[in-house]
Amino acid sequence: MMAPVLKEIKQQLGDSVSIIKIDVDKNPQASAAYSIQGVPTLILFQKGEIKWRHSGVPGARQLKEILERFIPA
Repeated sequence: MMAPVLKEIKQQLGDSVSIIKIDVDKNPQASAAYSIQGVPTLILFQKGEIKWRHSGVPGARQLKEILERFIPA
């Protein structure tokens, strides 16, 4: 469900964002490190610091608006 949303966001924002998908079943250490309990969980990092997180599927418009708050002008 998230793939089309993430693809659309990447097309709209280009190189100003990096999108990384991690399979928590294959990487349980990532799940434990970030206390991920539900899938999907989106985490926004900026300079290694968590700025935002969300469990569930946000719409592309909502996600784009959130990301744009953190993109330097």
